[in-house]
Amino acid sequence: MKQLLEFIPLILFFITYKLSGVRDAAIVLVIATLVQMAILKWKYGTIEKQQKVMASAVIFFGLLTAYFNEIHYLQWKVTLVNALFAIILLVAQFQFKTPLIKKLLGKEIKLPEKAWNTLNLGWAIFFMICMLVNIYISRNMSEAAWVDFKSFGLIGMTLIATLISGAYIYKFLPKDEQNNHKDGGNL
Repeated sequence: MKQLLEFIPLILFFITYKLSGVRDAAIVLVIATLVQMAILKWKYGTIEKQQKVMASAVIFFGLLTAYFNEIHYLQWKVTLVNALFAIILLVAQFQFKTPLIKKLLGKEIKLPEKAWNTLNLGWAIFFMICMLVNIYISRNMSEAAWVDFKSFGLIGMTLIATLISGAYIYKFLPKDEQNNHKDGGNL
């Protein structure tokens, strides 16, 4: 339910853009994001820090997009958010010697420190690639192509990165845990 709720503003943005254009789509995106945050707070009692950052960026850049009727503001948001995530992961790993991916997943999964560092670096590179692809598409393709990329391309890229991460993590699972996962958890 929580994951579906996170996609609703994006879906509404895409539909509204196709039907009515960028200004209306940006307004719908901002309103849907505010409603989404209210529902998350009501249903789960708290809003995660990453969700707050994303919602703030969506609201700020969405309002600029609506006011100026110019999609470039939302395009910048995607670039800046991906750059921010990459920088945070890299600074945490190289400056503070703490891979943030381990902080997110370390309670559920036990990996060697080198594996956490590799995974953290991989996600930082992923966010940089997303940033660069976004820049390329926003500057060299049509507005409609960018909306399609934002709505579906980034989700596809994230799914692929998640599958690659899962395959990488799987190599480090203890053999009895791997067999348990293959059997569907049945003993």
